[in-house]
Amino acid sequence: MPRPSGPARLSLLYAVVFTEIGIAMPFMPVWLDALGLDAGVIGVLLALPIATRIAATAPLMSLLDRGLGPRRMILLGSLALSLTYALMPTAAAIAWPWLAALIVLNAVAGAPLVPCIDYLTLAAVRRDARLAYSRIRMAGSVAFLLANLAGGLLLSALGGRLAVPLLLTGLALGAALVAWRSRAVAALPQPAAGAGRPRLPPILWLCIGAAAAIQASHGAIYGFGSIYWIDRGIPAAWVGSLWATGVLAEIALFAALPALPAAWRSPVRLLALGGGAAILRAIGMFLLGDRLAALVPLQALHGLTFGATQLGAMAAVSAYAPEGARGRAQGTLSAVNAGISVVATLVSGLAYRAGGPLAFLLMAPLAAAGLGLALAARPAAGVRADTDRQP
Repeated sequence: MPRPSGPARLSLLYAVVFTEIGIAMPFMPVWLDALGLDAGVIGVLLALPIATRIAATAPLMSLLDRGLGPRRMILLGSLALSLTYALMPTAAAIAWPWLAALIVLNAVAGAPLVPCIDYLTLAAVRRDARLAYSRIRMAGSVAFLLANLAGGLLLSALGGRLAVPLLLTGLALGAALVAWRSRAVAALPQPAAGAGRPRLPPILWLCIGAAAAIQASHGAIYGFGSIYWIDRGIPAAWVGSLWATGVLAEIALFAALPALPAAWRSPVRLLALGGGAAILRAIGMFLLGDRLAALVPLQALHGLTFGATQLGAMAAVSAYAPEGARGRAQGTLSAVNAGISVVATLVSGLAYRAGGPLAFLLMAPLAAAGLGLALAARPAAGVRADTDRQP
């Protein structure tokens, strides 16, 4: 039987890592609650991974520019994830500070995984004009959606206290196995000795800022969208369907992008589309966020607010990051994104407590700032995105 190709292995890496994320994101809070922890403690434990990723991602990713193989980092990170997940029930039984320490180590281990796969995928696309980043990355979104749908069933079957750490340990081990078997993913040449530390160009900083601001404008809907909908009488079954609508729109964009004209695949154009859609979505949520008929198209905008922004950011890193600084660029993008998102989430929490849907409207200026930064990068608007080449 022939071995899977490099692109197939990259798709599989995205799938296994995003399956783990698709279980951890919605169900880790459920597991913490099942432990009987105080709500304030749960809040601290959920904030720790975000703060850790802000501090850890860029330094870890800069190791790639010093010659550490990204596949090795994925392998070691996944093994460390599985170990920390496996130890969490024991730590929780001792005392929550022990659990907090494990959560920090877990976040350090997981911080570089997706950026490393992005790094490998962008490199593969630059080597082979027949590949498209969006088509490879789409596997992660599909896996995330399926994990969301299947996770609830598994949680019900196995029980909350057992299912979450068991599933996450197994999924992290699966990711380690895929990374170990992914020798078809070609190793990248190491930077030449004495090459120095190239600076990230201003155009890339503008694109990083634009992407981070637009992604952070999701803070209110991620944190309080479901709560607001249920409070306004939207059936719980529809809440899950609304989130699925957003992910499906994202998948559709990833699938369709390579067929679009080259001008629409430039970093700046994609970021501007994401920013414009995010402004519209924020205002729409404020005005019509309690009406089911309006929520379906508003959620479909996720294909642009997240999908186009993600693709634009990857296109910018691929097109503008200098050799010898691509790992640092990838890590910087992730760290800046996480940092702004933390602030946006905290602000939206205060705003939602004070004014309900006002929290959604307050995300519009953040999206507008992202759009403005993207437009400030317009001198590069004609540069084709290296992430979606076609033969």
